[in-house]
Amino acid sequence: MNRGKIVAIITGAISILLAIAYLLLVQLLDFRGEMKPAPISQLSHQSLVVAYSLPENGQAVVEKIY
Repeated sequence: MNRGKIVAIITGAISILLAIAYLLLVQLLDFRGEMKPAPISQLSHQSLVVAYSLPENGQAVVEKIY
């Protein structure tokens, strides 16, 4: 066998092993059950809005609105 065929076989074997590992990982994650959203009571209700404006004089104005 020449070198190109050996490299192709090794690359194919690695590819198959990675595919099998990926399928096993997906099955393991799927086996954990249904994904449920986080409780709303534990979510943070804070938000921050940053507004940029560039007036005619070229000075940037930054306003934080909570």
